[in-house]
Amino acid sequence: MATFEQRASGWWQAKVRRRGLPVQSKTFERKGDAEAWARDVENQIDRGVFVSRSEAENTTLSDALARYEREVTPGKKGAAQEKYRIKALRENPLAARMLATIRGADIAALRDAETARGLAASSVTKLLALLSHLFETARKEWGIEVENPVAKIKKPKVENARERRLSPAEWDYLLAALDEPGDAVKTKDKDRRNEQTPKIVRWAVETAMRQGEILALDWKNVDLKKRIAHLPDTKNGTSRTVPLSRAAVALLAPAAGVQQLPRGKVFPTTASALKQSFTRAVARGRRLYLADCEKASTEPAEGFLEGLTFHDLRHEATSRLAEKLQMHELMKVTGHKDTRMLARYYHPRAEDLAKKLG
Repeated sequence: MATFEQRASGWWQAKVRRRGLPVQSKTFERKGDAEAWARDVENQIDRGVFVSRSEAENTTLSDALARYEREVTPGKKGAAQEKYRIKALRENPLAARMLATIRGADIAALRDAETARGLAASSVTKLLALLSHLFETARKEWGIEVENPVAKIKKPKVENARERRLSPAEWDYLLAALDEPGDAVKTKDKDRRNEQTPKIVRWAVETAMRQGEILALDWKNVDLKKRIAHLPDTKNGTSRTVPLSRAAVALLAPAAGVQQLPRGKVFPTTASALKQSFTRAVARGRRLYLADCEKASTEPAEGFLEGLTFHDLRHEATSRLAEKLQMHELMKVTGHKDTRMLARYYHPRAEDLAKKLG
């Protein structure tokens, strides 16, 4: 039976009570709307198709994201990065909306807004994937009757293939910026300098390891005598052992001289700290280069140290290793499952290939 009560605000609250079911209630500005809603609920109950959406109507996206971060995110390999995405989403105005009110058009508006402010297509896609999984988890695991609005919109087209290689000059200026922070030493920025970054960048180019693999590397999995580093858990879910060049071993030289290796992480820093210091180093390297060009009255090379990401170091390392190793050997080092995936990272310079042709 439905009852209707006018609140102090002037709005009307409708309540539907049926034996064996929790009370269903909803508030409307007009009594006619409240009566129509109550009739619809009663009709669905009579036909045995009623599903309560009260929890979806009383749970905000922000609350759902907080629960997702507590219960789901910790079990993911990219938990640290996902927490940043969740934080950004909870700061979005959409987070204040109830789950039941969010439509595909709202998600499409979020997608367009993030794209307009310069977020890369791959980053926007990851945000959408997070939201999609949240709605599916709410429906399947938490018992919240809600549709997945992300399933109804188009996803940005992601161009995964990159051909970004470092020129010898770019590499030199990047290393110079990493090793000598310049003005940063004389300011409060000195405290922000990540002393691990110079070693990590060189290690990345020597080993072709992913950022997550580098930061997770533990001393117990490093054998400097055999020149190997074992990765028990990688992005594709399998383990692999990476051979180390003499240059890679030299980066850990202080530890090589002691009888017993240290314990814990080889590179004790976080993904966030590494990203910040690497970004600053790239910008500083470009400033050094432009200053030298101005002094020499020479035209700067187009795109010098522009758009460089840490992941590009894996591209660079793979291309360098491809000059020394056969394809099947290279796959063992980089961890790629097939040659098609490896081809996305393997970008030899045309001039180098020409030399091989003779």
